[in-house]
Amino acid sequence: MTSVWREVGERVWVRRYEALDQTIGVIGGASGLVVIDTRPNHARADELREELEQLPGAIFAVVNTHGHWDHAFGNARFAPTPIWGHVRCAAMITERGEEMRRRLMREYPKEPFADVELTPPTDLFEDSTALDLGDRQVELRYLGRGHTDNDIVVRVPDASILFAGDLLENAPAPGFGDSYPIAWADTGRALVDLVEGVVVPGHGDPFDRAFAARQVDELTALAELAREVVGGVIGPDEAIRRSPFPAEPTAEALERARQELE
Repeated sequence: MTSVWREVGERVWVRRYEALDQTIGVIGGASGLVVIDTRPNHARADELREELEQLPGAIFAVVNTHGHWDHAFGNARFAPTPIWGHVRCAAMITERGEEMRRRLMREYPKEPFADVELTPPTDLFEDSTALDLGDRQVELRYLGRGHTDNDIVVRVPDASILFAGDLLENAPAPGFGDSYPIAWADTGRALVDLVEGVVVPGHGDPFDRAFAARQVDELTALAELAREVVGGVIGPDEAIRRSPFPAEPTAEALERARQELE
């Protein structure tokens, strides 16, 4: 995979990284650049900062789409730039960041997670806010629980582009470890209602509204299966067999849905 900036709309760029198949976004305006997510550790964030020098303008603001390590553990390298995120994104990093960091040190011993300085977003909101770049607005919206309890979307109205974070992914299955599968279906439908053009996921290539709608249909089908399992209508094995997603993530989603409904 070649990592280069690709312009997907007027002054809106994305860059895909082989590590974690991650997609980073940048929005340009008269006031500077808005960087969407900061990569998983300081070394990766430093790499991103160097690559940002290829784009026109200084960094105006950073946005965390949610509080998972791969999206927010590079935050410290962007201080003192304002870092925007949901109030529960800050809570996730504050309350669970050290646990995540220690687990990553065990699972990825060659990556410099020991050096990560946990840095929650500094500028917080609950429902929605907007960043004024002088000649364009960037909307930040919380649509409900989904991949986590703090996912947000970033919308660029004049370019018809929506950054979905990990609410939608161009991958075989979303990540269900911290998810709310029942609520996710409704959140996904609200997301699709905002789509006018390109959707940029947190992982994988950008896609269109039709792709987004299909993935939300899959999330809706999974939510219905989970309801049937929790209600005793079908067993987990049948739900896994009928699921639109592979067996392992489906089993994880069923357990998360049970916790959500009980």
